[in-house]
Amino acid sequence: MKVPQEVEGAGYVRYAFRLRVSSTALALLLAEWDRCRWVWNQCVAVSKAVHKAGGKCGPAALDRMLTGWRAEHEWLRSGGSVPQQQIVRDFGRSRAKAWKDTKARLPMRQRAGMPKFKKKALADPTLNYTRRGFRLRDGRLCLAGGVVLTVVWSRELPDEPSSVRVHRDSLGHWYASFVVPAQIEPLPRTGAAIGVDWGVKEIATTSSDAHDLPHPEYGKSAAGKLARYQRMMARRKPERGHVASKGYRRAKQGAARVHKKIARQRQDATRKWAKRITRDFDRIAVEDFRPRFLASSTMARKAADAAVSAAKHELITMARKHTRDLRLVHPAHTTTDCARCGARAKHALQLSERTYTCTVCGAVSPRDKNSARMMLVRAGLDPAGADRVRPDRSLSGRAA
Repeated sequence: MKVPQEVEGAGYVRYAFRLRVSSTALALLLAEWDRCRWVWNQCVAVSKAVHKAGGKCGPAALDRMLTGWRAEHEWLRSGGSVPQQQIVRDFGRSRAKAWKDTKARLPMRQRAGMPKFKKKALADPTLNYTRRGFRLRDGRLCLAGGVVLTVVWSRELPDEPSSVRVHRDSLGHWYASFVVPAQIEPLPRTGAAIGVDWGVKEIATTSSDAHDLPHPEYGKSAAGKLARYQRMMARRKPERGHVASKGYRRAKQGAARVHKKIARQRQDATRKWAKRITRDFDRIAVEDFRPRFLASSTMARKAADAAVSAAKHELITMARKHTRDLRLVHPAHTTTDCARCGARAKHALQLSERTYTCTVCGAVSPRDKNSARMMLVRAGLDPAGADRVRPDRSLSGRAA
C-alpha cells in the first residue's frame, strides 16, 4: 500500500511502501540495525564525555571516529558504511536541535531532549540509505550488504529516489520510505476563497458550510477495545529483568494494532477533506493554530483525538502540491473580532459561548463561523468570494 508522507522541505516528498521480508533478509536487517544502534550509543557516550570535559564534538569529528571504530572492530566493518554514516548525521541533527532549544531558553516541555541511548528491546529498527547505498533491480530493493527486499508496489514512483528509509513499525511490519522530487499537479482555477478555523467540537469550521470537517471521534470509538488490551498488559507486566510472557506480547501487539487503525482513519479522513478544499478553492486562509496548550486543559482527550495538527499539515501539503494560495493567519483576536465590521469585543468570549454577537453592527453568527470569515479578512481575501454573496450583503445570513 502506497502512503504519501510529509513533504521534505520545499521540493521533496516521501512515498512509503510495504516490504515482504524473508527470514534471511530479516536476520541481515536486524544485524545491520544492531551495528547502527551501537554507533548511535557510542556517539551518545562520546558526546557526553567531551561535553563534560569542556570540549566540542561535532558530526565531522564523529565521522572520523566512525572510521576508527570500523578499523578496530571487524564485526562493525562487515556492515554497510552508508547507514552507519547516516545515523551519525541523525545524531548530529538531533543534538543540534536540542542545543538550539536550550540556547533559545524554551520551556522544558517544548525543548527537544538530548539524544539518549537506544535500548535493544525498545528501539524500533530504522536504517537510512543514500543513493550509493541502495539500488532498485527488477522491482526489488537491494541494500548495501547483500540485503534484498521485495517491495509491494501499488504504483510507480514518479521519479528516481534520492534516498530510502527502511523501518519497522510497532506491529512488526517493515516499510521502505523513498524520497523523490515533489511532483506539482496544478488543478483548474475556481476563483473562490475559503477561511479555515480549527476547533475541538469540529476539527475544522470553514466559511463554506459544505466543507466543514466534523469530529469523527475515532479514538473514542476504539477506547473500549484499547482499554481491554491495556488491562491485559497491566496484569501481565513482567518484573524488571524478566522476559515478557507470550500473553503480554500478544496484548501489546493488539494495543499497537488499535493505535495504528486510529491513526490511519484520521489520516484518511483529513486527507480526503484537504483534497476537497484544494479542489474547490484557489485561495485558502488557515488559522496558524498550535494546539499544544490544550494538552493541559480539560479538553485534552478530545483535542488529542481531533488531531488538529495532522489536519493542518495535510491541508498545507495538499495546497503546496496543487499550487494553491494558502496563507497562515495569526490566531490572536480572531474570536473577538467581527468579520462583518471589524469591531472588537470588549471581553474575551468564554468557551461555553458558542454564538458571536457584535455590539456595533448587530451581526449574529456561530462563533466558529465568524472566526473562519475573520481568517479571510486577515489574509486579505474577499469574503464574498468564499460565501458566494454580494459584498454589500450581510454575512450573518450565511452563518447557519
